[in-house]
Amino acid sequence: MSDDGDAVPSAPGADDPVLDEPVLDGPVPNGPVPNDPVPNDPGHAESPEDYHARILAAADAEGRLPVAVEEMPGWDIYPYEIDGLRLKPLQPLVDAEPARRGEEARDCWCASGFGPDDGTTVWSNARWRLALADSTGLPVQLILSPLEHHDLPSLPSDLAAEMGQLVVSISDAVEHVPSVGRVHVAKYGDGSAHLHLFFFGRPARIPQFRGSPLLDWEENLPRVPLPVLQANARVVAERLLVHVGGQTGPLGREPAPDGAGAAGPS
Repeated sequence: MSDDGDAVPSAPGADDPVLDEPVLDGPVPNGPVPNDPVPNDPGHAESPEDYHARILAAADAEGRLPVAVEEMPGWDIYPYEIDGLRLKPLQPLVDAEPARRGEEARDCWCASGFGPDDGTTVWSNARWRLALADSTGLPVQLILSPLEHHDLPSLPSDLAAEMGQLVVSISDAVEHVPSVGRVHVAKYGDGSAHLHLFFFGRPARIPQFRGSPLLDWEENLPRVPLPVLQANARVVAERLLVHVGGQTGPLGREPAPDGAGAAGPS
């Protein structure tokens, strides 16, 4: 599984219903703002150099940290055998964080508009798109992204409030897929600067796939056929349509005629 949540959204409907306005007790921060009163250089916090030096001091002569067999490798859900397991040597500290795709809005996929649906649009409204990963070993794997260019630390307060409601509704919907036992939710953002949240449907009744090792298993599981993924994703789409409105994607079916069930209640 790669951190490539860059599928191009299809155009949302202009008349999609809006989620109920959230009740907020106070202002929601919108990320870095001009004249921010919070100091930008907290001198009391540990520096990258000090952190790197501290972990390097725990490594051996080759720069390898010992495998903490009492932690995840010792769990019954750990997917690898411990014999012969070792960590790669630590690399030197780099001068700056690596550049990501689409750091500037003009360089992001969202700047060129939204292409036609390729069979992976699960749900959308005027602000968000939920897409289906079409190559996965899980029953369903979804990616939620805003249509406008934002990352999580700078997400406007109205979108932040709506995202919270969507995370809850999508999680509920994924757990209604018959072959899903639990939903796992993740945000990485090391590859693309455009916000994208992952929803992983952990297969039901396979306890060996529980917890954070799920993604190690996912990369080695046989790929689920696209028609099966689309059928599973329809469960999610139909529940979102009822609970948050918006519109669903065809997901392999012929598009519904205008006004024939594509949009949710207003």
